[in-house]
Parts: sequence; C-alpha cells; structure tokens
Amino acid sequence: MSILVVGSVAFDSLETPSGKRERVLGGAATHFSLAASFFTPTRVVGVVGEDFSAGNEKVLTDKGVDTRGIERAEGKSFHWTGSYLNDLNTADTLATDLNVFANFAPKIPVEYEDSEFLFLANIDPVLQLDVRKKMPKVKMVGGDTMNYWIGAHREKLLPVLAELDVLLINDAEARQLSGESNVARAAEKVLELGPKTVIIKFGEYGSAAFFSERSFGDGVKHKPFRVHTLLLEEVMDPTGAGDSFAGGFFGYLASQGTLTPEIFRTAMFYGSVMGSFAVERFGTERLENTTKADIEERFQQLRDLSHL
Repeated sequence: MSILVVGSVAFDSLETPSGKRERVLGGAATHFSLAASFFTPTRVVGVVGEDFSAGNEKVLTDKGVDTRGIERAEGKSFHWTGSYLNDLNTADTLATDLNVFANFAPKIPVEYEDSEFLFLANIDPVLQLDVRKKMPKVKMVGGDTMNYWIGAHREKLLPVLAELDVLLINDAEARQLSGESNVARAAEKVLELGPKTVIIKFGEYGSAAFFSERSFGDGVKHKPFRVHTLLLEEVMDPTGAGDSFAGGFFGYLASQGTLTPEIFRTAMFYGSVMGSFAVERFGTERLENTTKADIEERFQQLRDLSHL
C-alpha cells in the first residue's frame, strides 16, 4: 500500500564529535520517505527552493520515491543549523532559516489522492489537520510533533491528536504533552487525548509502544512493547534517526496490508533498524547506500540482541 508523507525537505548544517558538514540533505519528509521506500511505494509533499538541485531530487527518486508532490518556489530551501557537541542525544539549534518553508501550504496532487497510508511529519498542526481533512479515505494515519507545537500551540495540536492512529514522540515531548513525569503515566494521558497508539522514542535507548482498546479494533488493551536499539560502533549524525524510525515502522506496516499486534511489533523492529542506519553517516548518505539485504541482516541482529 502506498504512503503519503507531508513534511520538510531541507538542508542541514551540522557539527558533531565526528566532524562538521554544511548543507547536507535533510528534513523530516526526506528521511522518512527514504526509510519507507524500502518497504512500500512512498510519495512526498513538501516545498523546496531554487537551491534544491536535480542531484538532490535524484537521492529520492533513485529509491523509487515519488517526488511529484514537492513544490518548487522562488527563494531558498528550509535550512537548519545544529550542534551535537555537548550531547549526541540532544541537538543545540544554532539557526533556523525557514525560507520557502515559511509559506508552506501543502498541495495534494490528484495522483496522490488514492494513498492508503498518511504520515503527518513535524509541521504546523494547522497544516497537519488540513492535510488530514483532504485525505478522508486513508486506512491509517501516523503523526509526529515537537516541543514547540506542544508548548506554544497546544490548542491547535489537540484536534490533530484525535485524528491519529499512531503518534510518535520522544520521552521529553510525552512528559510535556501529558504533564506527567513518569513515562508510563505520560503515555496513558496522551492516549486519552485521542491517538489510538503512542510510540515513545528514547533516542539511543530504544522505543516503547503503548496501546489503547482501539489500537487493533479488538477491544483489547494490549500490554506495552519495547524495542531496543542496536549497539553501534559509531554515531555520526543523529538528526534523521527519529524520522527514519518512523519511515521504517510505517513503511513495514503499509507493506503488510493488515494490522495485528505481531505485525506492529515487527514494524517497530524495522523502525529501529532504519534509525540505526541513518545515524551512521551525515545527512542521508547511509540511507542512500543501504540495501534490502543490509536491512534484513541488521533486523536479525536486533532480534538476536533482544531475544533469549
């Protein structure tokens, strides 16, 4: 089944303990779509400026990503500058240049209207809700958000949460959204806000899924499920890890055509695998050079690490 992702296609300038890079390809929709493309047809809606080259687009199209929904606008593309020198788990934002992204108004091509899965990447919740209303027939909706929207635009975010089958946020965002310091209690509070299922990400410490009675349509409240991350020898750039996790997770779900607890758990494993690839190089470089065989090998490694 096809996935439509709506979000940022951008450039990142980064400094980590592994080095410094200027204007590498980034953006939530970019990382998501590359990771998802290994599992199912993936389409992107975003906006870029005149500095987004044919070579940049080729990174996506070489993986089969449908880029017809990427709008070209006069000006420069969204550009984020960040540093991980103090902590690889926390980015210090040095500059955010929205550029053409400041006036982003998602336009859904007619060819995308039959998309069966929809992922609302981290953008203004007003835009997320607008896209959701334009895609009423999708089978499943996933979404992401961040501390800024939770803190400054909570009233606009709440209607979006009510539309989501799966919400993916990190542990700090879950605490902020819920007002609870304990993650398990935070997850329960977030579920009460509307999402059927919540996945909470813990960076290098993995992720956990929390379910409601509505998660699988069986009226059963399944127990939480946790997935670890692989033990990597080197982490160069954590920027796209969460979005790559989301792409791998949602991509696998879409490839299965149905939703069961077992498929959901397996999808989380694939999400963790895709996140592990993303951090090994700057920008999208590692995902560009990943193969399906690499993914299956690492999936087995994660299973071996996680099971008796």
